[in-house]
Amino acid sequence: MQRSRHISRRAAWLALLPLAVAALSACDPRRVYEENVDLKSPSGDAYVWDVQQRPTFTFVIADTAARYNVLFNVRNAAGYGFYNLYLKHTLIGPTGRPAGPSLLHQMLLMNAKTGEPLGAGAGDIFDHQFLALPRQRFAKPGTYKLTLEQYMRQNQLPGIMSVGVRIEKIK
Repeated sequence: MQRSRHISRRAAWLALLPLAVAALSACDPRRVYEENVDLKSPSGDAYVWDVQQRPTFTFVIADTAARYNVLFNVRNAAGYGFYNLYLKHTLIGPTGRPAGPSLLHQMLLMNAKTGEPLGAGAGDIFDHQFLALPRQRFAKPGTYKLTLEQYMRQNQLPGIMSVGVRIEKIK
């Protein structure tokens, strides 16, 4: 009886070991902030980025001596009608004033010649991460707000499922 209880405890610990390893590997010491927002049109249609929808991401920077990579996350459906996405960002600093100029970014979601989707895909959904502001230095500690807006030629942009921001500290 005692031996079988010992074996079942050991089996339980062995079963939990992969979960513990997975939990520890999920920790990312470089990540300062990451958030994604699912998109919907004003009428409630999922996976449509309306030109009036401007997701804002709020994050805190404490270490002004460090440099950071600012990345944009984009998730799109395979049926997205363009090979690229133009996105404009605005960064507001702790004083409430712009912390640099608003910049326009072109992100390639598909190969322009072949139409093959780029990014990491599962079925008809593709995830992308674009380095938008490499080696960014934040002048003042405090709360920053980064706003994204789609800058394409149509007001309703179907096929863009979500957008997000990731801030990584460079070592």
